[in-house]
Amino acid sequence: MQRDAMIERLGASGGEPFDLVVIGGGASGLGVAVDAATRGYRTALVEQCDFAKGTSSRSTKLVHGGVRYLQQGNVALVLEALRERGLMRRNAPHLVRDLGFIVPSYRWWEGPFYGIGLKVYDALARKLNLGPSRRLGREETLRAIPNVRPDGLLGGTLYYDGQFDDARMAVTLARTAADRGAVVVNYVQVTGLVKARGFVAGVRAVDLESGRELEIPGKVVVNATGVFADAVRRMDDPDARATIEPSQGVHLVLPREFQPSDTALMVPHTDDGRVLFVIPWHGRCVIGTTDTAMPGPELEPRALEDEIDFILRNAARYLRRDPLRSDVLSVFAGLRPLVRAGENGKTKSLARDHSILVSATGLVTLIGGKWTTYRKMAQDTVDDAASIAGLDDVPCATERLDLHGWMAREDPAFPAEDHWQVYGSEAAALRELAASEPELAALLHPRLPYQRVHVVWAVRHEMARTLEDVLSRRTRSLLLDARAALEVAPGVAHLIARELDRDALWEKEQVESFATLAKAYLPAAA
Repeated sequence: MQRDAMIERLGASGGEPFDLVVIGGGASGLGVAVDAATRGYRTALVEQCDFAKGTSSRSTKLVHGGVRYLQQGNVALVLEALRERGLMRRNAPHLVRDLGFIVPSYRWWEGPFYGIGLKVYDALARKLNLGPSRRLGREETLRAIPNVRPDGLLGGTLYYDGQFDDARMAVTLARTAADRGAVVVNYVQVTGLVKARGFVAGVRAVDLESGRELEIPGKVVVNATGVFADAVRRMDDPDARATIEPSQGVHLVLPREFQPSDTALMVPHTDDGRVLFVIPWHGRCVIGTTDTAMPGPELEPRALEDEIDFILRNAARYLRRDPLRSDVLSVFAGLRPLVRAGENGKTKSLARDHSILVSATGLVTLIGGKWTTYRKMAQDTVDDAASIAGLDDVPCATERLDLHGWMAREDPAFPAEDHWQVYGSEAAALRELAASEPELAALLHPRLPYQRVHVVWAVRHEMARTLEDVLSRRTRSLLLDARAALEVAPGVAHLIARELDRDALWEKEQVESFATLAKAYLPAAA
């Protein structure tokens, strides 16, 4: 997946339009590109920043049906999400794994209450269920989640959902789309829509690296820009009404001792009526999330101090060792693109259903949804887009599509460590590269699991262009330990510069820009 070659393909259409032009390189847009390319449609995707720069790299890292949506009575959404959870696990076993969750019980009625509800959850998953839920006694609960508060603990209820690495999934989708012939390019910003005879017929864009202006013709344009969808819709119609209600979700990353086992904790009651997850991930512990209505979209949202306090306060009610601000390794925030409700709607009551809007000029906009249902969202969108463009009727083929790097977990060569598993069948090639260039086998930092080879691979094969791309999304260094990421930034910038033939000034600017970003991932002192 080479960026220069992709840019040339964008600009060398010779006037022949792509079947689909997709705006947005997050879960929604990448899913659409994979689906369309797999059907044989000529597909181009452009992203103004990096793949999954926004919401799609800032999730709770879960592939799940949504226990809270079952509580809300949205059975249809839970059914769809549970089915997609199973397909996602089957199509990307190197990125999605089963994870047990325990809901602790401190009152006599909680065990039967959660037990019945989670048996319904199992039943809805049908043959794609990951494992049966069951009641646990007090001692079994303490063994499974050693840091749970023991005072008054009666037991717990175990159930299963999925876990994944969101940014790595996005890169995998980009490479899968490219494998199928799609043009996928980051750092290309759409500046306007091209119209012919009153209908959208492509996009105008600029390559942010070279400044080159591009006009990309398309039989249909898909707007899959998440929280920025309304801005693109207003390129088409300046009077378009707002459809997105941004809701901020914040997560804290703590050392593994706050959940030292391979089982997650689900806190069923928080101050605002949401659930809270304490999840083992990449040798750390992720705690989240919040739900804060925001006035508008932002490319780099920042956690509010009240949100950090909310997570620490609610987690402390259930953990034996209370987490403090000084324990936090990183804090990250993302904006959910919830479909707008009425004027009095509360974001936590909005479900994660997706909607597809088609304007009078043929612009197709995908809004809402969540990572777990990205494939079904893409299927529905491409069905509609193909109809609008008058394309050949080709059925969706992604239900059983092995994503790039597919590798069975039962394979004896399946990597044991999380930071190698995400490469799947390509992990062996990374190890061979490190063996051929021994300097690449060195660790970036004692507190990070990554080696120099992960940096070089990201630039050579995964279209990483900046220090942030490498430390935030190709590796998860910024999320796992923001201080360590800051410390390794100069050395990593030098590696990237060598690969991309950049000068010392570029390195300096990259380090300074990343330092400003990374400091926002650390909470203020108490």
